[in-house]
Amino acid sequence: MISQHPVEGYAIISADGMIADAAGRMPDAIRNPADQRFLQTELDRAAAVVHGRHSHEGGPRSAARKRLIVTRGVAALAGDPANANALLWNPAGATLQAALEALGVGDSDGIVAIIGGTEVFGLFLPLYDAFHLTRAAHVRIPVGRPVFPGVGPNSSPEDLLARHGLKAGPRRDIDAVAGITLITWKR
Repeated sequence: MISQHPVEGYAIISADGMIADAAGRMPDAIRNPADQRFLQTELDRAAAVVHGRHSHEGGPRSAARKRLIVTRGVAALAGDPANANALLWNPAGATLQAALEALGVGDSDGIVAIIGGTEVFGLFLPLYDAFHLTRAAHVRIPVGRPVFPGVGPNSSPEDLLARHGLKAGPRRDIDAVAGITLITWKR
């Protein structure tokens, strides 16, 4: 899986490294307006958004964004009957570059933004040029779904990012009252 585009990940996680509850739903407690403003601004510069079937960024410009929906439900690539700007993509059947070309994304159109879920975030660990990790310090999601496969009592999201060659940038308090911080990890 190789791409001509910079690959950047975006996740807001709980204090314990989770992105969703056990049923795959993002709890309201982890949602934050400052993080949403950051995410929407970042996605505006994306050539394509990549996510699994349960993930979606929402927002006013969401439907207009080109996207790849990662699924095992197709052999390689297929149109999404619900969204003309989306393709269903099975990484086992088509490369990322082939999927982007089929989506009509040119070589200089912008970044590829990865927005989840767990398996999709993990799939791109070797490829991230940057990962924007937002943490909601006052929220815990016991028995939740981690941001990356392998996050648990003995391994944090930060450990996995570092093991894959990314280095932490400075911490930014994007909503200090709510305990929302952002660290961008770069290769």
